[in-house]
Amino acid sequence: MRRIGFFWIILLLTTACGRDSASPVGTSVPVVLASTSILADIVQNVAGDRVQVVSLLPIGADPHSYQPSPQEVAKIADADLIILNGAEYERFLAPLLENAEGEKTIIEASAGLSLKGEAEGDHGVDPHLWLDPNNVIVYVENIRSGLTLFDPQGAAVFQSNAEAYVAELRDLDAWITGQVAQIPAERRLLVTNHEAFGYFAGRYGFTVAGSVVESFSTDASPSARQMAGLIDQIRATGAPAIFMDAGDNPALARQIADEAGVGLVTDLHLESLTNGAPAGTYIDMMEHNVTQIVDALK
Repeated sequence: MRRIGFFWIILLLTTACGRDSASPVGTSVPVVLASTSILADIVQNVAGDRVQVVSLLPIGADPHSYQPSPQEVAKIADADLIILNGAEYERFLAPLLENAEGEKTIIEASAGLSLKGEAEGDHGVDPHLWLDPNNVIVYVENIRSGLTLFDPQGAAVFQSNAEAYVAELRDLDAWITGQVAQIPAERRLLVTNHEAFGYFAGRYGFTVAGSVVESFSTDASPSARQMAGLIDQIRATGAPAIFMDAGDNPALARQIADEAGVGLVTDLHLESLTNGAPAGTYIDMMEHNVTQIVDALK
């Protein structure tokens, strides 16, 4: 495995019969595999109709605890290009890539961004960079560059699409800033199910006042002592609510919210899009999440 810029070139043994293309039967459009539905939407905005973008993880899947099915393994084998979030988000993919056939080119969308937790010596790095749209602008540039190398004839299309999408992301950033301004500064406190809001909080002036699971991954559980400490912390800071992803089990968070006497918001979408509303696209997802947060805190 070699890394070239923001690429991972995976050199693996091919089968004796070989494979001309990973494109679907009856089409010459290349297949680009994105690890998550959120990333697939971002890639599609840059790629347009020059490639077929497929999400590896199905809608609603949590990458932190995901166990790939044979269907997902087949998607990897069929992909011409793979685009990952990076930042240790797709750890489950390592053995699948090692066992895939042929040469795989992989783009890390988050390449070049500073990672929270990396310098501080925390229990890992925070991979949730997409919760700050300014980081997604870097994703777009990495994706545009990668697609251009992959498909040089599409360079002008990718450039035009990227510029248009970056303009939408800048508008989204400005809209979020305006929405957050409705929340009094002393109430800009986030208590979350797991540690996912570091980049969002840093951009928009929130303080992360605690988390039910003290981990960047949902694949962990708190001790009774940690739960008691979080309840005390919520009371001390005056945080009005606990915020959760819709895919998280709400049992512990509901218990903590009840004991601390605060609200519980269970309809955020942080790891996956939805089929249609309220989070059918990345921008829809962010607007929905911000609306939920502002309504709970203002």
